[in-house]
Amino acid sequence: MTRAVCPGSYDPPTNGHLDVFERAAGLFDEVVVAVMINKNKQGLFTVDERMALLGEVTAHLDNVRVDSWHGLLVDYCAAHDVQAIVKGVRVAGDFDYELQMAQMNKGLTGVETLFMPTSPVNSFLSSSLVKEVAAHGGDVAHLLPELVHKRLLKRLAENG
Repeated sequence: MTRAVCPGSYDPPTNGHLDVFERAAGLFDEVVVAVMINKNKQGLFTVDERMALLGEVTAHLDNVRVDSWHGLLVDYCAAHDVQAIVKGVRVAGDFDYELQMAQMNKGLTGVETLFMPTSPVNSFLSSSLVKEVAAHGGDVAHLLPELVHKRLLKRLAENG
């Protein structure tokens, strides 16, 4: 079985993330969407909430499952027999950063990283930008799965 992991914070998951998951699902027997836990970062959504959102937006993909991990991604790969890391890249800056990470990961454990260019319609899209625009009243409905958009608006309203 070929298994890949798509790691990220997914706070919140966007249409760009979903596009990468769907495309990776067509290439591997199993794709794990891994919410990476960073104790130093406070997200808008909890890890459990992000995992639930991801589970709902990937429910139509039979070979995709959601998990979380605190620690080195390569340790997750070793513990779960993951052969490849799939990373969506939007712009050259993403690639520069991700290439260093890929080379480090390969050197540590031999796990391969595959870079998937984002679809042009999602090339500007980031969770941070979506949250910022939404917090200032901008319309981000077309950038998120519908249920994520609803929960984002609700959370922003709760936070004032």
